Amino acid sequence: MNRTLSLGVLQSAYGDDLAANIARTADLIREAAAAGAQVILPPELFQGPYFCVRQEERWFAQAHPWRTHPCVTALAPLAAELGVVIPVSIFEREGPHYFNSLVMIDADGSLLGLYRKSHIPDGPGYQEKYYFRPGDTGFRVWDTRHGRLGVGICWDQWYPEAARAMTLMGAEALLYPTAIGSEPHDPSLDTALPWRRAMQGHAVSNIIPVAGANRTGFEPWNDYPGGGQRFYGSSFICDHRGDLVADLGPDDEGFAVASFDLDFMARHRAAWGFFRDRRPDLYGALTEPRPA
Repeated sequence: MNRTLSLGVLQSAYGDDLAANIARTADLIREAAAAGAQVILPPELFQGPYFCVRQEERWFAQAHPWRTHPCVTALAPLAAELGVVIPVSIFEREGPHYFNSLVMIDADGSLLGLYRKSHIPDGPGYQEKYYFRPGDTGFRVWDTRHGRLGVGICWDQWYPEAARAMTLMGAEALLYPTAIGSEPHDPSLDTALPWRRAMQGHAVSNIIPVAGANRTGFEPWNDYPGGGQRFYGSSFICDHRGDLVADLGPDDEGFAVASFDLDFMARHRAAWGFFRDRRPDLYGALTEPRPA
């Protein structure tokens, strides 16, 4: 019998109340699990609003050590109860250091480890370099009860090197929790389709299912009348061809689920020969900050 993996992505709006955000996420996890999802991906930093729109020191108080983060301690028992894997995006504090991190919770509630976001953006509305150090974990892939999973966080999803590295490490699915939406410097700019296409390309080039979970809704800037960030949702799951097999609309709140035959994927990945025909001896320019 072939091994199967059922992926679920969550999409919701989030506010200032940490407990309410966790409860909302837990409710959606239960719904997705009831629909058959074995691995359930919430959006990036669902603990609260996406605070990186501006530089405000008050937000540092919202970070916690990863093992005792409220999102982790609340969802680990739920993972064990439902028998599902939950990758949990958090604002992490380690001593004086702060990271945008993810904790992989296995289906028995155990904490398999930590990934710290590698690529940290810095632009209008996404000023993450003020808050987060660049990740020091390297890319991570975990053997979970339901499959071997690789996870990047938001800005990581635009980098084909990250997807290729995780697949080379044996990932059977790639997951990307996300918080992305409007561009404050250019209200006419809509990146929703390129955002999807970038990850669909990772799926094609690595013969692997890819899932992206984004938040939705409008988050106002309280001291700037009329200002704020609108997140464009559009969470999705695509197959090894890059074809969308499950998705949510820009304003939907809920979940989407899709299942995959992992043994078929492994055979298909071998048959295409992308990994057989690699030429790492020619790729030195990829590791140079400024290639000649």
